Amino acid sequence: MFTAKRGRLAAVAAVAVGAVVALAGCASGDPLDSGSNAGDDSATLVVGSQDYYSNEIIAEIYAQALEENGFTVDRQFKIGQREVYLPEIESGSIDVFPEYTGSLLQALNKDAAGGTAEEIFAQLQEALPDGLSVLEMAPATDQNSWTVTQSFADKYSLTDIASLADVTEPITVGGPSELQTRPYGPTTLTEKYGIPIAGFTPIEDGGGPLTIKALVDNDIQITNVYTASPNIKTDNLVALDDPDGLFFADNVVPVVSAKVNEKAADVLNAVSAALTAEDLVSLNSESVNDQLSAEKIATAWLEQAKLF
Repeated sequence: MFTAKRGRLAAVAAVAVGAVVALAGCASGDPLDSGSNAGDDSATLVVGSQDYYSNEIIAEIYAQALEENGFTVDRQFKIGQREVYLPEIESGSIDVFPEYTGSLLQALNKDAAGGTAEEIFAQLQEALPDGLSVLEMAPATDQNSWTVTQSFADKYSLTDIASLADVTEPITVGGPSELQTRPYGPTTLTEKYGIPIAGFTPIEDGGGPLTIKALVDNDIQITNVYTASPNIKTDNLVALDDPDGLFFADNVVPVVSAKVNEKAADVLNAVSAALTAEDLVSLNSESVNDQLSAEKIATAWLEQAKLF
C-alpha cells in the first residue's frame, strides 16, 4: 500500500516541523539529541497504544506514516491504561506511543503546577525519565472531563464541576478502576469541592459504550469522558466546565525512545502538525458510529492530510 508513495511525507515533514515548533514554542533544541544512541532507518520501531479506540487510531496513523517512509513497525496495540503501559515505555520495550501532555505529566509528577498548554509541555519534558523524549505536540486535544447527562445537568442547574455540590441525591461515579487514584478522581471531588460521593462503580472500557450506557441509564451519575468522544453529542451529555484547571491541557504528543532518529521524528512531527481537535472528534466518530477499523480510518486521514 505504501511503497508507491514512499518518501513524500519526509518532504512534507520538513515544512511541517516549523509549524509545530511555533505551537509549542517553549521547546528549545532537538528533543531527540541523543547522539550515538539514535537508531538507524533499518531498526524496527515498536509502536504501542492504550486499550482505547481513539489512542489506537493515533498509533495506527503513526505506524502507517513511519512505514510510508521506510521504517519497519511492530504494532503493540491495546496494551491497557497508563498504569500498565508506562513501565513498558520506561523500560524501552516500546519506541513510539501517543500520549496526552497533561495526563502524562500528572502521572509522572502528581505535584505538577499545571498552567498553559505550553507550560505543561515544558514541565512534561522535565519530568520524563531518562531515555525518553516527547516530540512536538499536536493542536489536537482529548481532555479529561467530568461528564453528566443533559437531564441531570438540567435538574440541578449544573454548569461546572463545583456545582455538583448542589446535588441532593446520591452521586455514584463510574469509570475504570484507576480513576479512583487519579489526581482529579472522586477523592479530589470531595476534598476540593465538598461533593459527597456515594460510591464508585468500576467500568473497564475507558469511557466507551459500557460507561456511556451506565450514565444514560442513571446507574452512575457522573463519569470521566474524553472531550473528543462523539458520544458527548450523540448521547446528549454535558462535559462540566473546569474553571479551576482540575484537568490539565491534554494535547496529543508522541513519546519516543532513543531508537527514534531524526528522520522518524520528522515523520511523527508532520503528523502532529496536521492533527487538529476537530479531526480527532471526526476520527473517533468513524470508529464509534461507522464501525470502521483503525487501519482504514488512519489511511483515509493520512491521504486527506496529504501525508501519503
